[in-house]
Amino acid sequence: MTRAVVLDIEGTTSPTDSVRNDLYGYTEQRLPTWLAEHASGTAESVIAQTRELAGEPTADTDRIAEILTGWLHSDVKAEPLKAAQGAICAQGFRAGALHGRFFDDVVPALRAWHEAGLPLYVYSSGSERNQRDWFAFAEAGDLSGLITDHFDLVSAGPKREPESYDVIADRIGLPAQEILFLSDHPDELDAAVAAGWQVVGVHREGEPNPQRAPHSWVGSFAEVEVGTAA
Repeated sequence: MTRAVVLDIEGTTSPTDSVRNDLYGYTEQRLPTWLAEHASGTAESVIAQTRELAGEPTADTDRIAEILTGWLHSDVKAEPLKAAQGAICAQGFRAGALHGRFFDDVVPALRAWHEAGLPLYVYSSGSERNQRDWFAFAEAGDLSGLITDHFDLVSAGPKREPESYDVIADRIGLPAQEILFLSDHPDELDAAVAAGWQVVGVHREGEPNPQRAPHSWVGSFAEVEVGTAA
């Protein structure tokens, strides 16, 4: 029985390039200016955390921008980078420069599951702020009403650690075995299984992460069979 579905975004609900090119590109282009303009405000904690993580306590905003850009290119899941990206992209979503993009099969499935009374959640390495905007400012319209709650690396923990899935199950308030996780990354599926969750791998043509046993894999949300209580 499945009483909740938790969704990954990149490579699962949405093309990887839509995240890497749109969000990462927008962040990189505006990062130096944003840091300089908000150094004593919203960027202050980002600067302090980056200095600490990089071991460069006197780094100025230009150097901070270089460090964060390097992490962005290397896909480092660092909290200050995610915070900066969330703030910068929030402006882009509201200005109409950014929109959440989804595979064609995703939105119909999410609407059907939602209408059937199945709570939907998102767990992504992107900040909760970016996640919410991704759904609220989607190309298909405002999809935020379909999602009950969001989890990220700060609120839940690393996606390859079983303990993170324990945290989410506690927040959702359901037994682990009644939660289904959909992701394109085998390591994340492994961690969710270790925490007692149901999992289905999602592998789409052109996406980078390979399928791996022993998980079941689908190529579309239309293939996901969700067994709910009558």
